[in-house]
Amino acid sequence: MTRLAQTAGLTDVQREILSTVREFVDKEIIPVATELEHRDEYPQAIVDGLKELGLFGLMIPEEYGGLGESLLTYALCVEEIARGWMSVSGIINTHFIVAYMLKQHGTQEQKDHFLPRMATGEVRGAFSMSEPGLGSDVSAITSKAVRDGDNYVLNGQKMWLTNGGSSTLVAVLVRSDEGHPEGTAPHKSMTTFLVEKEPGFGEVRPGLTIPGKIDKMGYKGVDTTELIMDGLRIPANRVLGGQTGRGFYQMMDGVEVGRVNVAARGCGVAQRAFELGVSYAQQRHTFGKPIAQHQAIQFKLAEMATKVEAAHAMMVNAARKKDSGERNDLEAGMAKYLASEYCKEVVEDAFRIHGGYGFSKEYEIERLYREAPMLLIGEGTAEIQKMIIGRRLLEEYRFQG
Repeated sequence: MTRLAQTAGLTDVQREILSTVREFVDKEIIPVATELEHRDEYPQAIVDGLKELGLFGLMIPEEYGGLGESLLTYALCVEEIARGWMSVSGIINTHFIVAYMLKQHGTQEQKDHFLPRMATGEVRGAFSMSEPGLGSDVSAITSKAVRDGDNYVLNGQKMWLTNGGSSTLVAVLVRSDEGHPEGTAPHKSMTTFLVEKEPGFGEVRPGLTIPGKIDKMGYKGVDTTELIMDGLRIPANRVLGGQTGRGFYQMMDGVEVGRVNVAARGCGVAQRAFELGVSYAQQRHTFGKPIAQHQAIQFKLAEMATKVEAAHAMMVNAARKKDSGERNDLEAGMAKYLASEYCKEVVEDAFRIHGGYGFSKEYEIERLYREAPMLLIGEGTAEIQKMIIGRRLLEEYRFQG
């Protein structure tokens, strides 16, 4: 293990899990990541390896066949995986958000039906809030569910589904006016549906189409898609928790886990960028000595390492707060905001240290340079995080005049 981004107070089990994941990353992910990324190829062999390690069941309770580990353990594993290739951490993130939402909010039948198969990776999760044209404004969702006997009929278009093609279970947030009179606040008339489907593209079940992969600047390998519902019939027993109108709260609870995950990804990518920068700086010579001996480069390395350390500490704090059962939206928002901003800065400094070679696809830093921007917008933009942080601070520090 390196000196930076250490976590105090871990159990022997946590340390063993992290050591195993780090070894897997060094041997199975880093050597092939850049080649797979340039081909935009789904990393099936890596995913199979993660299944064997039991990582798809990391946070799923033992009674459902999982490892029953904490959010902290999961976040530290994500940090290690993102250090190898951020796209792989995206493959497990949406899976865990859905598993977490099921564990926290699902009916007993829903937990019994899905969680054991999610723990093995047989069922793979994705979740869907966003729609074309609304971005972070979740309250503006127009996709709708209408009751029809023992079913609901869903219509609408969703956007930016990570694992939209490879998943077999999608938690979809739509508007449902049943039992909610006109004038009800938008967030109180939303429902999460558990939609089972076949993996792949095209019409994956009657009324449900996944058109294909969206071509992206970075974050390749993992599939990002649209989802089109046209008369999609879902049984009433697939309303998450069995009650309509709770979807917004369920999704926001899941997104808090997701924001800790994005912070962990930022930490992992920044760590890798620092490793690449500090290594290259000791190998590259200018004016008769390694560039690491030039004060300008040492200053860069000092700033990069400090940012890696600070982001890691905030991410760990946000995970531990959620694990303790406390509300962590403030800490998760701060951690996600800081880690993603610092990640972008650390990657750019590593890119500068590489000079012209940083622009070459032969060097790993080129891939990191295209991946880091996704963290600025994933799970809510930096601006959304600042809104959340600001509102929570005003609640905590209300003026008593």
